[in-house]
Amino acid sequence: MAEVINMPLLSDTMEEGTIAKWLKKKGDKVEEGDILAEIETDKATMEFESFYEGTLLHIAVEEGDSAPVNQMIAIIGEEGEDIQNLIAGKTSDSSKKEKDSEGDSSKEKGEEEKKNKEEKEEKDEGEKEENASSGDIPEDVEVITMPLLSDTMEEGTVASWLKKEGDKVSEGDILAEIETDKATMEFESFYEGVLLKIILPEGESVPVDAPIAVVGPEGTDVSGFLDSLKSGGAPKKNSKKSSKTEVKAEAEPSAKEADAADTEEKQNTGRDGKRIFASPLAKRIAADKGIDLSDVKGTGENGRIVKRDVEGYQPSASSADTKPTTQTTAQSYVPVGEETFEEVKNSQMRKTIAKRLTASQFGAPHYYLTIEVNMENAMASRKTINNIPDTKISFNDMVIKASAMALRKHPQVNSTWKDSVTKIAKHIHIGVAVAVEDGLVVPVLRFTDQQTLTQINANVKNLAQKAHDKKIQPDEMEGSTFTVSNLGMFGIQEFTSIINQPNSAILSVGAIEEKPVVKDGAIVVGHTMKLTLACDHRTVDGATGAKFLQTLRIYLENPVTMLA
Repeated sequence: MAEVINMPLLSDTMEEGTIAKWLKKKGDKVEEGDILAEIETDKATMEFESFYEGTLLHIAVEEGDSAPVNQMIAIIGEEGEDIQNLIAGKTSDSSKKEKDSEGDSSKEKGEEEKKNKEEKEEKDEGEKEENASSGDIPEDVEVITMPLLSDTMEEGTVASWLKKEGDKVSEGDILAEIETDKATMEFESFYEGVLLKIILPEGESVPVDAPIAVVGPEGTDVSGFLDSLKSGGAPKKNSKKSSKTEVKAEAEPSAKEADAADTEEKQNTGRDGKRIFASPLAKRIAADKGIDLSDVKGTGENGRIVKRDVEGYQPSASSADTKPTTQTTAQSYVPVGEETFEEVKNSQMRKTIAKRLTASQFGAPHYYLTIEVNMENAMASRKTINNIPDTKISFNDMVIKASAMALRKHPQVNSTWKDSVTKIAKHIHIGVAVAVEDGLVVPVLRFTDQQTLTQINANVKNLAQKAHDKKIQPDEMEGSTFTVSNLGMFGIQEFTSIINQPNSAILSVGAIEEKPVVKDGAIVVGHTMKLTLACDHRTVDGATGAKFLQTLRIYLENPVTMLA
């Protein structure tokens, strides 16, 4: 009988897994204990063994794809066995049930059609009543919405309106200054008419695409539309022309207004009589420099002339002969290239790292304490120990050992925050951050304070190798009470880390530097190392963290105390 293979639960926090690689293909014979696939979890990539014998009849999740825990990923059974019901997720008697129900289908179909007809009539009637009472947008009125002015903008704030209600608006006029998540920018109108209504007052914010103003012919009644906005309705365009109130004939424009209108018209119309699309700022700069916008090529949206086009404009030889310019502008270098991106699918490990570190950073109030440790004695001690045959230790091993001994004296640092209690661990399990190809794992050295320097060295190497080979088990990365992260081997002098929850602290270890130091009143060459402790302020107060670092310094500057 065929067996459904589901995505296994390979760690206590695993919610979904990714098939990194199938080690069996469809049609292969499978023995109990055979490795079916390599599955990437939130902590590591692990081998998945089969508990059944037979033939791999079906693969439901391909390599690189993910599935939640307990979802089908494959089927194993006897060669040639019919598994269509299992694939479709149906029972073998589903077809029988469908057959039995055919006799009643005609009656049910008739009743359903009648019911649908009645519901449709009720819906149509409701829509008629709603349309009668709602304020539709007249066809010649434009609703101005909050524009998307940056790729990350979600809402905007009107810093100031540059037009007031009743003002005439031309295409390209600056309507308002809008404050986004990145800057305060001018917002141009793409419509002509009168600013009939300002919906969003200065200083207030709305999401992108929310209505902020209404532009249309003077005298248009938009009260119904505004009422529908207040009641949360979704106004729509009316197919019929809206009725307008009578408008009194405007007075003849003054000579000054006529000159201004003539100048505006010249700027908006090219020598060939075609309309020129340019921003108001570009028009002002062109007028100041005596540049004919007909000669400028626009690089803005839909060929619109913008500021950079006018500032970078250089007249050609022909235009220079026919039209003098009042000012020349140095041509600026405009780099040319192609913007390209590569999308890399986030691994389960990377997703989990992002999720947990984000929760830690914003869930636990971090603060940081840094000390500089004299490493002269530590260097001498390490050299002596490593001269012993078959004995090797690293500076990181010494930091781990010193941390474990300091935690024994300052147990408050070896704690976990809970909503109602603080759990202070009586045991010391130190997590050691290890960088792997897909991210970061934290193997745990259990009862670290009971281990010698050489034992710590051997255990760290063993766990790190397992992590790099993707052989590390979930239980080898669980239960830490404190964490050490070392980037000194990369030459990093000092850094801060995000606490590895549910720990209350993490120690960041920098590189050993050769530098001038003061010794017995004289400046000599010395070697120092910076250590930074990140603490959760809910469990570890500043004084507690400082005392822990003082004890840690004593152990590292006097390594013989760690051997006692």
